[in-house]
Amino acid sequence: MAAVEFPGMDAWLREMKADPSAGGVGMYLAHNGVVRAFSRDGRKVASMDLTYDETRLNEVLASARGMKGISMVRAWLNSGHLEIGDDIMYVMVAGDIRPNVLEALTTLVGTIKSEVVQETEIRPA
Repeated sequence: MAAVEFPGMDAWLREMKADPSAGGVGMYLAHNGVVRAFSRDGRKVASMDLTYDETRLNEVLASARGMKGISMVRAWLNSGHLEIGDDIMYVMVAGDIRPNVLEALTTLVGTIKSEVVQETEIRPA
């Protein structure tokens, strides 16, 4: 599955603020995940192959929209062979107050990483 080019966080923010349902939004938080040069266990990474389950992503997004105080949720995931520094994901959450938005963003990103994406780190030769 080929990823759609991401329009940028500024474009998303403008779109979300223009949405009529944005009336009660007090905070927008964003996450941009990228391919890192080192894995969580400290080993060097040369690149990454990434796929994701679109059905599961939609379920996870719907669940996040139902969290306390959350008005809007958007996510974009990349796929295919990615190099160091390439974008893996963009996630934006909007809601009433900081604690609710922060919890939703943290939960959403964690769930995407653990249940939606399948990544294979390619080690240097």
